[in-house]
Amino acid sequence: MKNVLLTACLCFLISAAHSQIAHDYMIGGGLDLIKTDNHSFFGKAQLGTEFNYFLARPFTATAGFEFWTDDKISFVLGSRWYPIEDFFVRARGLIGENDLSLGAGWSKPLNDNLRFEAIGDFYFAGEFSIRAGVAYLIRKKN
Repeated sequence: MKNVLLTACLCFLISAAHSQIAHDYMIGGGLDLIKTDNHSFFGKAQLGTEFNYFLARPFTATAGFEFWTDDKISFVLGSRWYPIEDFFVRARGLIGENDLSLGAGWSKPLNDNLRFEAIGDFYFAGEFSIRAGVAYLIRKKN
């Protein structure tokens, strides 16, 4: 039992050492592939842009915009938490649409700075979406 606990602690420390550094930035964008309020293919589209600032290694503050093809725009404020480097949980408020969303996502590094992201979101208005996008990490100069 002692070895299992020691191994788990060591794995956590190693993953934290390879995480993003506090004060890094990340800019990204994504498009909803599936959303429960879309009743036909290409009937409407929703895309989002985000700016993330790493407050600490696992936490970001997020700001951005959501755009719909029916001329709606919402300002987004939220946060991400990375329990491990390639997985995150996020919460966002959509100002303009007056909604909240909770979601989780996975990011696959394509190189040192570019990442592919897949995200699932539940909106408190009763909708669910699956989104794909890219993000670019801007690392802090040492």
